[in-house]
Amino acid sequence: MLVSSRVQDLLGRERALLGDVLGLLVGQGAPPDVVEGARVAVRALDEAFLLVVVGEFNAGKSSFVNALLGASVLPEGVTPTTDRIYVLVNGEVPGQMEATRDPFVSRLTYPLPSLEGVALVDTPGTNAIVRQHQALTEGFLPRADLVLFLTSADRPFTESERQFLSLAARWGRSVIMVVNKADLLETPEQKTQVREFVEAGARGVLGLTPPVLLISARAEQRGGDVGFHALREVLRMRLSEVERTRLKLLSPLGTVAELLAGEEARGAAARQTLAEDLEVLRELEARQRAHQESTLGELDGQLNRVNRLLSEFEVRADRFIDEKLRFGNLRGLLNARELEEAFRREAVAELPDAIDRQFGTMIDRFVEVNLGFWEDVQVFLARRQPESAVARTRFSYDRAALLEGIAGSAQQHLQTTTQTELARQLSRDAEDAMKGAVGGLAGGLGIGAGLGALIGASALDFTGGILAGLTLGSLGLFVLPNKRLQAHRQLREKVAALREALERIVRSEYGREQERADTRLRDAVRPFTQFTAQEQTRLNDAEQKLAALQLELQALRTEVQGLAAPPSAGGAAD
Repeated sequence: MLVSSRVQDLLGRERALLGDVLGLLVGQGAPPDVVEGARVAVRALDEAFLLVVVGEFNAGKSSFVNALLGASVLPEGVTPTTDRIYVLVNGEVPGQMEATRDPFVSRLTYPLPSLEGVALVDTPGTNAIVRQHQALTEGFLPRADLVLFLTSADRPFTESERQFLSLAARWGRSVIMVVNKADLLETPEQKTQVREFVEAGARGVLGLTPPVLLISARAEQRGGDVGFHALREVLRMRLSEVERTRLKLLSPLGTVAELLAGEEARGAAARQTLAEDLEVLRELEARQRAHQESTLGELDGQLNRVNRLLSEFEVRADRFIDEKLRFGNLRGLLNARELEEAFRREAVAELPDAIDRQFGTMIDRFVEVNLGFWEDVQVFLARRQPESAVARTRFSYDRAALLEGIAGSAQQHLQTTTQTELARQLSRDAEDAMKGAVGGLAGGLGIGAGLGALIGASALDFTGGILAGLTLGSLGLFVLPNKRLQAHRQLREKVAALREALERIVRSEYGREQERADTRLRDAVRPFTQFTAQEQTRLNDAEQKLAALQLELQALRTEVQGLAAPPSAGGAAD
């Protein structure tokens, strides 16, 4: 590589840029192969210039390399003979194998003075039956400084070759197109047609017209080929010290551009996913509000049914007072126990049992709606698991785990909290509240029995008051009508207080249980809410760093391009 203060400055800035890119990728949890790509780019700055030969199986790469070197260095054959990557470097001992960190890469030495400072790389053929061979070649491509792309004159620039060349374009690699087996083309017109076809295809992929050389490795090995002479001239210019330095510095920058583009795409996908996740959270909140409104609506309907029961009791009690508290029933009024029993039998009647049944219905319906809400949450979240577009990143793993946690919380709630258990808890809480309202008379008897005790106590209040006002004196005759009015008034007051107490108790217990459900949902969603907030901050920070790195990349590219003007794309020969 050319050594000058300017080159040293560019080299130092490239190392710093690559270090920053590597730090960004690691910090953002990029996929392991992407992080390794950045590390490879860092190491590539210290490697020899890599002239990499690629092409489809049967394009004659090994024979081309042997012809280019003027020696039988690599094995040739009609089957896929190259099952690994061979890196040829100049050395005194022919065929000496040197150890490498990669088990699929063999480093060979050969006396090749013309390759001083350059490593010639022969890769396995692409589009072969052995898929591992293509993977090896594609994986090595980002390390190339200059690519010799070999195609065959009998099948020039196939669709699979176009796809492979797009990889070179993606990594920003400089390319020379070489059409082998040109001796199969019998006329100048055929050669022109093939060259123009390859030029057009390469231009469509690369966005520029690379040099296109028609050669015959077989003719070169048999005595000489004019195409090889033109190819060597192009290589001589491309491998000059200044141009080699320029390409060597450009290669890592092409890698950086691809890595940053990939990180930008992953960031955009993550932001889009987070936007969808925020919509998911808003939808959950909306569903929760709808669930609360639905529950309150159900509660209003159930309380209306309780009120009807109390109204029916009030009608029966009014009728009882009118029938029993009159002068014609003086004998019956003097028997307080019988009067109380009659009140329970005729007015109270089935009210406690009916209230009990209604409470049971209320509890069952509340539990049904509540569990249905959790089932809806679970189904809703199951449809929003991470898409493959952001798979295999730390972001997607963390997000998936948190979404599964919310759904798992719902599933656990459905499995461990049965309808019977919720009903028992709600009944227990309501009964505890009733004890305060009826002074302990409901203890252990259930809600309906507690109401019966409360109503019975009310009966004792006004029947006792009536009896206390009835004396053998004439005053009792004036007291009875007044006591009947008082009994009606007491009944109204007691029923109104009972209606208010029941509604207060039921709404309180519904509210407590609803708060439990809301708390479970908030606890389940909270980690995911925190995750989305943290990810938004992380992505915004990464976006700013990414923009700064892209500016530095563009500045470096401009300066490196200015080291030397690129050689002419001409030099094509028949």
